[in-house]
Amino acid sequence: MSAEERALVIAPSWIGDAIMAQPLFARLKAQNPQLRIDALAPAWVRPVLSRMAEISAVRPSPFAHGELNLMQRLRLARELKQSAYDRAYILPNSFKSALVPWLADIPRRIGFLGECRFGLINERHRLNKAALPLMVERFAQLAEPLGKLLTRPVAPPRLISSRGQQTAVLTALGLAQEGDSNAMRPVVLCPGAEYGPAKRWPARHFTALAWELVRTGHPVWLLGSSKDHPIAESIRIQVPGDCRNLCGRTRIDQAIDLIAQASLVVCNDSGLMHVAAALDRPTIALFGSSSPDFTPPLSPKATVMRTNMPCSPCFKRVCPYGHTDCLEKLLPAQVLEMCQARLN
Repeated sequence: MSAEERALVIAPSWIGDAIMAQPLFARLKAQNPQLRIDALAPAWVRPVLSRMAEISAVRPSPFAHGELNLMQRLRLARELKQSAYDRAYILPNSFKSALVPWLADIPRRIGFLGECRFGLINERHRLNKAALPLMVERFAQLAEPLGKLLTRPVAPPRLISSRGQQTAVLTALGLAQEGDSNAMRPVVLCPGAEYGPAKRWPARHFTALAWELVRTGHPVWLLGSSKDHPIAESIRIQVPGDCRNLCGRTRIDQAIDLIAQASLVVCNDSGLMHVAAALDRPTIALFGSSSPDFTPPLSPKATVMRTNMPCSPCFKRVCPYGHTDCLEKLLPAQVLEMCQARLN
């Protein structure tokens, strides 16, 4: 195998899915330590890929979700052709995601069959969902020769966060204080979920949990995007004591470094759930309309909590029955009990 071999990864458009791909990259590097792996990814995913030891560079993908834009794909393919990639791994199953590697004349184009991709992918794996129930396993399968079963076990995803990076974000956000080296590590609560409200534990439940955590001496950081800021602020103003709303104040790379310092992370099924697991932080993941059977938090320190309602998982963005009982009936007292067990 050539020491100068270069691979391009067409990355998923969701943070959690991109994290699930890291074990694939680790396997490719184990097969050839000299392999250079670059990734093509949208702006919101690039910081996560940059925290993977196996990725050499992350190239920007300029396309909006679902956008075809053939002329721009052709221009991007011409740019990529100059890098002379030997192979490409196309992780999304869409026709659009396979276009650029084909237009860039990358010789080996590896992926699952997907939608209408016979000519675009020339090393086509066939997906056996029963044999590969987890997304992380499906991505790792692409490191195997065609027709060979996945070699197990698949290592859990891992992200990098150094002490220097953590100190830098504390300073940038005004969270670092002199003499606080012995201070209690915060509990990070992530009240958002980009997919929709059927994946979000109720704000009043997060409020009750935050109140009890702060009351017992645990500082709380509320973490998420700018879209989560109003919900997080409604929580913060009801919690006396050390409860900080950081939603919308951080870049994704900064959120990674904040989560790396947490004593515990409580989150919905979201990208930040996968970040916490990939940093190997103690994590309590709250599942409602979605299922942990496909994309669970992959860490021995992660605990999944759910109500197992008859209508769950429905995989809907909004509860079709209007009650969201799968999350409403997961009570703060139950989650607090699990938090106390993990914190102790």
